[in-house]
Amino acid sequence: MTYEEAQSLIEATLPEKRYIHTLGVVETADRLARLYGVDIEQARLAAMLHDYAKYFDADMMRQVVIEENLDPSLLEFDDELLHAPVGAILLDRAYDLDPAVVSAIKNHTTGEPGMSRLDQILFVADAIEPNRSYPGVDTLRDLADRSLEAAVVATLRQTIDYLLKKSVRIFPLTIETYNHFVKTP
Repeated sequence: MTYEEAQSLIEATLPEKRYIHTLGVVETADRLARLYGVDIEQARLAAMLHDYAKYFDADMMRQVVIEENLDPSLLEFDDELLHAPVGAILLDRAYDLDPAVVSAIKNHTTGEPGMSRLDQILFVADAIEPNRSYPGVDTLRDLADRSLEAAVVATLRQTIDYLLKKSVRIFPLTIETYNHFVKTP
C-alpha cells in the first residue's frame, strides 16, 4: 500500500476532525523518524493508518479479537483500546502491510515492552501531534526532541496519571510497557 492509497482510504474513513489529527500525527512521525534515523516512509504510512478502525462498530471489533485470538483481556476494558490491534489486523489482512507498520499501528495505544523505534515514534507522535492540547503536552514535545525513550516513558506516565485521576482500570500491557522502559538505578 502506498502512502497516497492510505491517505485516500483514511480520508474516506475518518471524520474530518480525526483526519486532521491523523495529518498531525503524520507530520510529527515524519519529523521524529528523521531525527531518530527510522524509515520515513514506514513512519508516514503507520501514522496515516493508525486510527483506521477508530470508529468501527465495537461489537465487530470484539468479534475480531475473539476470531484472531488476541489478548482476551482486551474485552474487559474500554472499547477505545480495540481500534489499534483490530485496525492493524484488518489492514494487514486487506493490504499485506510491512510487519513493522502493522506492529506500530497495533501498539500505538497501549505500547508494548520492547517496542521498536518505529513503534515508539508512532506512540509518541499520536500523543504530541500539533493539534493535541492538554497540560504537559509541550513538555512531552520538548522531550521527544531530546530522547525518544524518555518521551515514551513520559507519555506512558502521562497516560497512567490521566487514567488514575479518572479512577479507571489500566490495561496491564500499558503497565508492563512502562516497567520495561523505566530504567532502574
